[in-house]
This record gives sequence, structure tokens and C-alpha cells, in this order.
Amino acid sequence: MRYAQGGGLTDERRAFREKLRMEAAERFRQGDENPVIAHDLRVSVRSVQRWRRAWSQNGPRALASKGPASLPLLSDELFAVLERELAKGPVAHGWPDQTWTLSRIKTLIGRRFHKSYTVQGVAALLKRHGWSCQVPARRAIERDETAVAGWVKETWPQVEGSWRRSGPGSSSRTRPDSR
Repeated sequence: MRYAQGGGLTDERRAFREKLRMEAAERFRQGDENPVIAHDLRVSVRSVQRWRRAWSQNGPRALASKGPASLPLLSDELFAVLERELAKGPVAHGWPDQTWTLSRIKTLIGRRFHKSYTVQGVAALLKRHGWSCQVPARRAIERDETAVAGWVKETWPQVEGSWRRSGPGSSSRTRPDSR
């Protein structure tokens, strides 16, 4: 299995899966059939086949856990540095306003640590360290309610368009007149 940006199985889940593989190894030694093992362990037959092949080549040690699939790009020490950088605010890092976005944090990580994350990876990294998405508690002072109401009334209907067709339609995208 592949997980993005240093994610993956927890230590407990990895140990649980290793225990399953070791139980399968014992069943291989007893001569049980793959479908029976898969049913009893509640895994796919394909997984049991893969485990049996590895077991037959290298024994039970081939089924031992090899540790996490990948280590996180930012260690706990580097994440502490990132938190200090985030505390300085976006303006200190060259952005025009005081709003941290995932893409800005991604850029900051790239500039500061020379590490490449995806936006989803940044979200997972922050969530893993206890950060959460924040929504403003009140509306901005600069918000112009009359301009918003005018836009919703005049511009939005043009952008959204009509939901009903004026004439008969067709279920074919490639040949609309094929009725």
C-alpha cells in the first residue's frame, strides 16, 4: 500500500498485520490451503498467495514487518521550527495579508527546508501534529453587504445559467440529436 507524504500505518496497525502474516506462516507450515487461511484471517486470497510465495522463498522472516513505508519528510524537530516560522505570520514571509493557506505553508516548507510536499500532504502533516482548519468567527470589516447582495442578484444567475432546457434533450453527449 502506498500512502502520501509520510502517512501510512500506525505502529499498532503494522504490528497487527505482522501478527496476521505470522499466523499465516504457521498455517503454511501445517499445510492449510490458501482460501481457508484467507477466510480464517479475514484477508484476501491474493494476499495469502503473496505471503506464501515469500514464505516459501525465505521462511517466516520474509513476512516480518520492515518498518514504516516511508519516514515523514519533516522530523519533530523540523516541525517545531516550522511552527515558529508560522507564528511569525505570513507577512514576515512576504505575503500581503495575515492568512495562512495550505499552499502558502507548502511554499514555506519548500523555501525553508527544501522539502517538497503536496497540498494534501501539508494538510495531513498539520493534522498529525494537532493543527486544525480555522474559520473566522466574524465577518471582515471590509465586507460590503450591498455589493454582495447585488452580485448574488445580478451576476450569479448569469454565471449559474438555467437548469431547464428550452427544447427536448438527449441522453447522448456525442450525438445530441440521436433521438
